Amino acid sequence: MSEPGPLSELDHSVVECQLGRPARGAVSVAHRCPCGLPDVVRTMPRLADGTPFPTTFYLTCPKVSAALSRLESAGLMAEMTQRLGDDSELAQRYAAAHVDYLTQRNQLGEVAEIDQVSAGGMPTRVKCLHALVAHALARGPGVNPLGDEALGCLPTWWAAGPCVTTRPCVATTETEAEAHSEEESTHAADSRN
Repeated sequence: MSEPGPLSELDHSVVECQLGRPARGAVSVAHRCPCGLPDVVRTMPRLADGTPFPTTFYLTCPKVSAALSRLESAGLMAEMTQRLGDDSELAQRYAAAHVDYLTQRNQLGEVAEIDQVSAGGMPTRVKCLHALVAHALARGPGVNPLGDEALGCLPTWWAAGPCVTTRPCVATTETEAEAHSEEESTHAADSRN
């Protein structure tokens, strides 16, 4: 688990680039990808326009998002929901994750319209792996068992380099990632000389 921190101007720019739109209600970085960029932001429970927003931990990395969409399409959510009905210990741990989610959101403010609504289908079903993985990344291993499980199914999304670059704000390709890596190696070598 990475330490949360305020959303700097650079972080804000990166998140907007990742999402392809302005970030709504984001107040801090809840987790950073191993590449160093934010991949989960913490959001206010009520947006500036007054809309209740139950998704406290919002996944921003397009690489993780795409990989999770593939898992959802493959039926992982239905399989997890079935297991919740069959495994009382798993159901209890998932219900505890729901309580943790609500506690984290209430630290930012209470919104009556979403009082017992967490995210991702908690506490009784699975309807969004993105929300569960964002919670697992933000809170660390052991808090959200199904978020941890989905996270374990993901490839090392950061291995080919960051998902975006902010100069200019575009999605990176493998070629760009290699160029960034070579550029960093050159700068590191230059600083040692």
